[in-house]
Amino acid sequence: MRLETLLPLGKVDPGLRAPETPLDLHAVAETARFLEEIGYGGIAVEETKDDPFVVLALAAAATQRLRTTTAVAIAFPRSPTVTALQAWTQQKLSGGRFTLGLGTQVRGHIRRRYGMEWHPPAPWMREYVQAVRAVWRTWQHGTPLAFHGEHYRLDLMVPLFDAGPIEHPDVPIHLAAVNPRLCAVAGEVADGMRPHPVCTPSYIDEVMLPAVRRGAARSGRSLDGFRVCMKPLVASARTDEELARKVEDARARIAFYASTPGYRAAFDHLGLSDLADAAKELSKAQRWEDLPAMIDDETLERFVVIGRHDEIGRRLLDRYASVVTDVEFSIAVRDDTDRDTLRTLATVVQGADDAAARAAITGDGAQRPTAADGKGSADV
Repeated sequence: MRLETLLPLGKVDPGLRAPETPLDLHAVAETARFLEEIGYGGIAVEETKDDPFVVLALAAAATQRLRTTTAVAIAFPRSPTVTALQAWTQQKLSGGRFTLGLGTQVRGHIRRRYGMEWHPPAPWMREYVQAVRAVWRTWQHGTPLAFHGEHYRLDLMVPLFDAGPIEHPDVPIHLAAVNPRLCAVAGEVADGMRPHPVCTPSYIDEVMLPAVRRGAARSGRSLDGFRVCMKPLVASARTDEELARKVEDARARIAFYASTPGYRAAFDHLGLSDLADAAKELSKAQRWEDLPAMIDDETLERFVVIGRHDEIGRRLLDRYASVVTDVEFSIAVRDDTDRDTLRTLATVVQGADDAAARAAITGDGAQRPTAADGKGSADV
């Protein structure tokens, strides 16, 4: 299994709360070199408070093997041609180590934060990916640009703006997804999928991956190289006392997600529709302080991987090895003990075989166990 991390190290909250230690852009290169040295597979940067393409350029320039991924960049506010150029530049700089991770965002943000008209996201994203790849084909092979879709008409590429061929033109595209329609689009046109943290292993296995396979069948594509990259909900700390505080933070995150309609399907899958309804009503009333108390311990452990730093690596594998190929996690590094712990974590996770996940993706049920939710029990 490939192990990657957000920055700064130890970041597990996807932008809901202010980080304990904000990202230091001047430290990105040093951190990237350290991660490469201890055996991490990659760095992923989300588009929240910093431009992910800038951060990843700093990491790519400082390393030789570490993969870099936008996880994710928001697609629709950008022209496909703008995104194509950003990804092309990253791929040239990294020598073929870049993955373009794209997300859709919800209607309110598209309209009120980006000032755009909203359209149904699944067909829009399908066309967006096809348009990006059309631009890449023009640059790499010199074929005339002639993409005509419902949302984009691209048929002009003069020499001044032609980026030209590069050594590694096959830039992987991964799509953030929760609901089956976007999962199907990922199977149809993308190279990987990035489930939201609220997606449990059984939801990935029973809902998302069948949709991916339907999409792949629709376009006649093989899923042999398809990747499923998970940013799990994790509560981890050095000591049990510190861990208790992390658990309460995780409880608050689950409650927030339960209140968000875009993630409803993952809660419905677990029979938690009533919880989602109640959380939504509290959010409408802006009673945010009342939300965490709705998450009992059983619900907490169905969504969150919990454990001290010395056991969290094995527990991540216990939870996700049967359905994902890449997992995203790190701990904050405060001293040499933390450095050694993170090095061990990288060894444990990246030493795991991904055969079960590959079988789950392609649907070869004879070669894999059934995915299960709940906290893993084995320790590192």
